[in-house]
Amino acid sequence: MNSLESRLQLGLFLSLLLLAGILIWGGGYALQQVAESYVSTRLEHDAESVLRALNHPSRHKKIRMGRLTPVYLQPFSGHYFQVQIEGEEMIRSRSLWDQTLEIPDLAQGEVQILYLNGPEQQPLLVRVAGYQKRSQQLTLAVAEDLSEINQQIGRYQRNFLFAALTAIALLLLVQRLVVRHTLQRLDQVPQDMKRLERGEISQLNESVPDEVQPLVQEFNRILALLGQRLERSRNALGNLAHAIKTPLSLLQREIESNRFSSLEAQRQQLQTQAERIQRITERELRRARLAGAGTPGQRFDAAAEMDALITSLRLLHSAKRLDIHCSHAFQSPLPLDREDILELLGNLLDNACKWARQQVRCELSANTEIFQITIEDDGPGVSAADLDRLTQRGVRIDENMEGHGLGLAIVRDIVKLYGGEIRFLRSSLLGGLQILVRLALHH
Repeated sequence: MNSLESRLQLGLFLSLLLLAGILIWGGGYALQQVAESYVSTRLEHDAESVLRALNHPSRHKKIRMGRLTPVYLQPFSGHYFQVQIEGEEMIRSRSLWDQTLEIPDLAQGEVQILYLNGPEQQPLLVRVAGYQKRSQQLTLAVAEDLSEINQQIGRYQRNFLFAALTAIALLLLVQRLVVRHTLQRLDQVPQDMKRLERGEISQLNESVPDEVQPLVQEFNRILALLGQRLERSRNALGNLAHAIKTPLSLLQREIESNRFSSLEAQRQQLQTQAERIQRITERELRRARLAGAGTPGQRFDAAAEMDALITSLRLLHSAKRLDIHCSHAFQSPLPLDREDILELLGNLLDNACKWARQQVRCELSANTEIFQITIEDDGPGVSAADLDRLTQRGVRIDENMEGHGLGLAIVRDIVKLYGGEIRFLRSSLLGGLQILVRLALHH
């Protein structure tokens, strides 16, 4: 159970249930004590009445029934007394009928309160006390049925339980409304996360409750830090490549000068390496230009990005007047990093433009799981043997085919990052090279 609302509801429910249980038990116990104290006081008064009704032992009638409450004359009425006189027979109320209460003999002044089962299993509260009357020792027990009192207390506890459960339900409903109203401010965080994933915003809104504000602020700080580091890394790579161009041009001029006329083999080696460095430099500069500006972590929006990318490629290869066409049907951003996909498409399309004669075709498609890129050109293509080598791990196209310029190492890294695959085929439509890339959308 990870929901804060569910945990609060469960905690409040258990707390209120425990409190209601304590109140029900405590209230019932208090009522029981009050009722028994009242009954015990009444039994004490009844005991005095029974004592006054006792005759002298020498008389035939041991007790004057006319002085007693009629309830003691009705069988099993719930009100009973029993007198044990030392050396005499036991005297019982007519309400006991033929039943006898099991009571101890007590000395004068001793009092005990007992709980016994009386006639017909009635729960009795019995007051037993020792007395002395006319020099005779006697024990008098007066009892009253607690059934009615117990029923009243049970009815009270049931009613209280019903009222407590109703109150708990109302409190839970009120708490649910209060908690939901309070947590609505937190709904902004997952919404901002989704907007951040779609690239609509660059950081989370920090107008959130104080309890989660430090977390949101730290997230924004780390996000900004990562973005700055990524941007500095890419800018530094482009700056480095740009900085190398000038000394590299001077080096090439020096190699082409007459100083190396007597060392033709060495001059050719230096020229080859200088041209290789030149191609690497141009590659990094083109990567920076193709990626353009954007927020790190922004989602790839084909509808917004492809036109600008195609325009950049046409400018880079303006001398060839290429027909570059890209088709897609995306209306919303894809859950793929903008910089990664632009770098991937920029490398592949730039390579296709370099080798194409007149046409380059790019098709982007996707389903719920896979994003697919298909790029074709009408260039000379690659032989079947070289196609097999291109699919081998660790082989770079610019190391095997002179003049390609943009290597496949970066492309392979991006494809691997997204758990995808890359295939090299001969284009059946244009006759040149066809590159098929499949990336997992939710890797």
